[in-house]
Amino acid sequence: MEYKVSCMGREKSYEEGTSWERIAEDFSDLYSDDVLLVLDTENNTVLELGKGIECDRSVRFLTYKDKEGRTSYARSAIFMMLKAFYNILGRDRIEKIEVQFTIGGNFFILPRGRFIPDEELISKVRDRMKEYVNGDMAFEKVNIRSDEAVERFHRFGMYDKERLFRFRRSSRVNIYRLEKFEDYFYGPMCPSTGYIKCFDLRIFHDGVVLMLPKDEDPHELREFNPSEKLFKVQYESFKWADEIGIDNIASLNRVICEGRANDLILTQEAFFEKKIGEISQRISVGDKRIILLAGPSSSGKTSTAHRLAIQLRAYGVRPHAISADNYFKDLATRPLGKDGKPDFESLNAVDTELFNRDMQRLLAGETVELPRYNFKTGMREYKGDTLRLSEKDVLIIEGIHCLNDEFSSGLPASEKFRIYVSALTQLNIDEHNRIPTTDLRLIRRMVRDNAKRGYSARDTIRNWPDVRAGEEDNIFPYQENADVIFNTSMIYETAVLKLFAEPLLFSVPRDCEEYLEAKRLLKFFDYVLPLSPEMIPRTSIIREFIGGSCLDVG
Repeated sequence: MEYKVSCMGREKSYEEGTSWERIAEDFSDLYSDDVLLVLDTENNTVLELGKGIECDRSVRFLTYKDKEGRTSYARSAIFMMLKAFYNILGRDRIEKIEVQFTIGGNFFILPRGRFIPDEELISKVRDRMKEYVNGDMAFEKVNIRSDEAVERFHRFGMYDKERLFRFRRSSRVNIYRLEKFEDYFYGPMCPSTGYIKCFDLRIFHDGVVLMLPKDEDPHELREFNPSEKLFKVQYESFKWADEIGIDNIASLNRVICEGRANDLILTQEAFFEKKIGEISQRISVGDKRIILLAGPSSSGKTSTAHRLAIQLRAYGVRPHAISADNYFKDLATRPLGKDGKPDFESLNAVDTELFNRDMQRLLAGETVELPRYNFKTGMREYKGDTLRLSEKDVLIIEGIHCLNDEFSSGLPASEKFRIYVSALTQLNIDEHNRIPTTDLRLIRRMVRDNAKRGYSARDTIRNWPDVRAGEEDNIFPYQENADVIFNTSMIYETAVLKLFAEPLLFSVPRDCEEYLEAKRLLKFFDYVLPLSPEMIPRTSIIREFIGGSCLDVG
């Protein structure tokens, strides 16, 4: 029996069972890079190239320049690296090879065991991976019983995966095999090692960085210019999670099952308060009067600013909050973005001249009437909001451009204290499958958008690429300017957000582009046990997203 394949106006017929890798060859002239996956455009389902055709399909082939292609490439490279480590060292010497977080788009790997991850070892691992590439070995998908998977992971010493699968409901699971080495990965793989041509390994601190290609060019490695400040915060967050025994989803699930979730919540909230207190103390003993706070979307900037203000008051300092949004230019004079709509992300959308003049006057002891921006009318308004600073007063200014020196160029550097806020998740699915920080922020935003703005999950997912693009242009380049980087991720929050996010994700229609992302996030939540929000304090940053905060978070 033959089935038709339609792609970009071209149609061909193939015998049942013909692999998508073979079919992709006939359409390769439509793409400038290797095809890595197939997207069924009617059902919004991603297919691996090793799968055979079994019905008529309208498709789009995915390359490294597609998000799904890049994540598939990364998973495949990680699998090759893990096999190389285990092949060279042997299982007995390895405690864990942990994929912790990304740094500059590359992966920070922490190898643990009876060995030293030095240049000699990393050179051997790199060479072994290149051998795998030259050998063009297939990533074989194997469907087995879940209890059999648990047994296999135990034999390999992958105890995080063993514990994780004890919480899965499904009786069967797909694992991947590379020769005799087996592992589980959260998502599809490339068809074979021959596709993973561009990678490198390098020593960084006490771990290893797996370097991968640039988003726009699968043949050229990303530059490695790591943010030392950001790395330190991420590393410390993972270390703290490990110290309290909650370093992955399986550990969190176990705590929930054992009825210890309340203790975990209180411990995390106390840790958060301790960090805020340390920052407040630094400010209180110094001569800084302008606190500039910035961070990407859904990092909890508003709650952090309020909690900081409370702690400062405890040190005898009187804080005054000012939103940089109130200095937006009137809609009629605002620059337009590439889409022809008013650009809220650009620094040019802010009246920096007025902002700097007002702040200078405040520092000089004058009384200043501060503006409010009316988002409904698109105009700045004055409602009699006056402010005059006394000796123990400080300004807490929140806005996306606050770490950009151009934003506050008229203010003395000696008066400024900069804080970068981000939700840097310290919890992964298991030792080889990480939870991207962007996923956590997207889920936070989705829940808040629905509760406070009436947006659907589809709306939030659709707008997310534009939000991310604005962050890449206006926030991330300036994060190293911060005096302090503050992590607002709560180790328990995925279990709480699951209750709010899952119904929203299930509502995304199957026949829309956003369904693929909704389906991926739903699959992630399959691993997480739910946790009731009733135990979360009203001051918690999570309340900014799920509601019930006693702080003025809008």
